Amino acid sequence: MSIFIGGAWAYVNGSLHLGHISSLLPGDILARYYRLKGEKVLYVSGSDCNGTPITIRAKQEEVTAKEIADYYHNEFVDCFSRLGFSYDLYTRTDTEHHHQIVQAIFLELLEKGFIYKKEIDQLYCEHDKQFLPDRYVEGLCPICGANARGDQCDACSSVLEPLDLLDRRCKICGQPPTVRKTEHFYFALRAFQKTLEHYVAEAESNGDWRDNAISLTRRYLKEGLQDRAVSRDLDHGVSVPIKGYEQKKIYVWIEAVSGYYTASKLWAKETNGDDQIFWSYGTESYYVHGKDNIPFHSIIWPAILAGLGKDPLPTHIVSNEYLTLEKRKLSTSRNWAVWVPDILERYDPDSIRYFLTINAPENRDADFSWKEFIYSHNSELLGAYGNLVNRTLKFIQKSFDGIIPEKRISKEIVDRVARLYEDTGRSIEETRFKQALETVFDLVRYSNKYFDQQQPWRQVHENVEECKQTLADCVYIIGNLANILTPFLPFSSKKVKHMLSFTEEYWKPQKITARSVTAVEPLFERIDPERIHIELESLGRGQRV
Repeated sequence: MSIFIGGAWAYVNGSLHLGHISSLLPGDILARYYRLKGEKVLYVSGSDCNGTPITIRAKQEEVTAKEIADYYHNEFVDCFSRLGFSYDLYTRTDTEHHHQIVQAIFLELLEKGFIYKKEIDQLYCEHDKQFLPDRYVEGLCPICGANARGDQCDACSSVLEPLDLLDRRCKICGQPPTVRKTEHFYFALRAFQKTLEHYVAEAESNGDWRDNAISLTRRYLKEGLQDRAVSRDLDHGVSVPIKGYEQKKIYVWIEAVSGYYTASKLWAKETNGDDQIFWSYGTESYYVHGKDNIPFHSIIWPAILAGLGKDPLPTHIVSNEYLTLEKRKLSTSRNWAVWVPDILERYDPDSIRYFLTINAPENRDADFSWKEFIYSHNSELLGAYGNLVNRTLKFIQKSFDGIIPEKRISKEIVDRVARLYEDTGRSIEETRFKQALETVFDLVRYSNKYFDQQQPWRQVHENVEECKQTLADCVYIIGNLANILTPFLPFSSKKVKHMLSFTEEYWKPQKITARSVTAVEPLFERIDPERIHIELESLGRGQRV
């Protein structure tokens, strides 16, 4: 089976925060899991370097958009690497390759009649002497009254046009804009109303989408799809490939989602691989993103694919709700955020991955609390999992000179491990990652209880064969836990496998063939609870550049 996984493309206009990672981490879990199953996997993403947020920041800092894009793209690459994201390709949208393929997509949709020209009213800033793209316009949402951008209201998830906003103002200078006539290209989204209605009904029937994606997409379909502009008056981005219109740019909402396809093409080019298998019938595709990106993945991208005649449309929409911070909404402007470069300097990447999975906003908003993060690390990762590994392997070192006892593994243990592979795998495939990880840690807790009940420290003196059985059972559990936890906790899993000279990696119960344990070291270090106060004190101070 072919598995395509697309992680949402983050704007390179500022550092990544934990809200980004919370919504993107499921993609890496899926990719690592399906590779263990032996499936053909293509996992791609990249930095969105063409959106208006980048040009706005560049204007504010009086530098070029490329300087902003280069700086944050490199920072993103470093952060994803340190967090263990295993992209087959991580690229960027300002490459010549991306521009050429996006332009080809534009021309094909134009040729097929799904893109057309139209004269429209557009907001114009008399002070800055320019037409204003949607994200250059701010105002009040006409639906809920909240502050909104010209393309979308984050408060009520309404898709907007700049002229819809009330109390409009230019984001650059703050002045109210005027209205002028101009010509733009439009995507005939209404032509796909019936196709998308059938598509969403099938996804709902199969249970392949998160509930928030189903409900929000149904709302848009019920209201009736409207044709959307696909060009903007910008000096930065992918140029419209039509003579006389080269100064206009292809709007980011059609250009960025096309990045999934352009990235697969680049992967094929660089690896001499065949990316067509990932755009053919029978492929399972997972699109991983936050709630605010739902319509772009559940409506816009499927409509583009349908217009191009690509099969299949996205099969799984993995859309997280929001992550709050200490019970408050994240605010990058107020520095009310946990920045990824900062947290990686002080904490284990597996601790971050664990907390953002076990506390994932899969069906409702979830909160990141420094107290819960540190207590979770100390009690679950260190106190439960790390303790099981450390005391078992240290005991073997001390009492058996590091030689792992050879015994037939107890049937109950074998059966539990086999069920764990089945249950965890099913939960991952159904995108219930929190439940999957909880199930794994149920076995961690069971195993610690088993170790305590067997009391190998007494058995070694009273019945050495029973002691060997206990330790053989625990090593079997530990080796398989490390294997099952590889998608979730890749760094600590690698440590355990090294200690057990464990190299086989398949998604099925593994026989631990190592004769001895080597270089036993703690999986995790205790975090001083005093860090809670220190981290809380630093929240909201200053501004991360």
